[in-house]
Amino acid sequence: MSLETSNLVDGQALARARAELGTGFARILGYFREDGIKSLTTLEEAVRKANAVAMVIPAHTLKGEARQFGALALAMLAEKIEDHARLCIEHHDSPERAIEDVVALRPLLLQTLALLEREAGVTVVAAPVVAPAPVAPAFVPSPLPGRSRAPGGFGRKIG
Repeated sequence: MSLETSNLVDGQALARARAELGTGFARILGYFREDGIKSLTTLEEAVRKANAVAMVIPAHTLKGEARQFGALALAMLAEKIEDHARLCIEHHDSPERAIEDVVALRPLLLQTLALLEREAGVTVVAAPVVAPAPVAPAFVPSPLPGRSRAPGGFGRKIG
């Protein structure tokens, strides 16, 4: 598939990124792969937990990095997810309506990465992209014996 026939990547934006990044293009594309997969898995985990707050930063990161390489379809979907998550935060709503978009993100990211790497002549030997395992609850130590905890807050005590 050439960039001219692809609706995934804007060929002019990709050419501009290549010119600006020069010899570092392949290395930066590798970072995009790593960051993109990390953002994807974070988004998938956040939507499973119905955590709109945790969806904003990875969607925003993916949007910006995708635009850098001219991956406009990926950037638009990430932006849609980011906007939805922000609205959910404002309205104290569940991000469940973003599930379909987050599910669509995985194949779109993988297709886009494959196209960019093929066009750049980069061969990537990477581990398969899998969904993250469930996270164990964080360890919370109990208060020290003999010490009682008085209710408190934070900041300076006034008065």
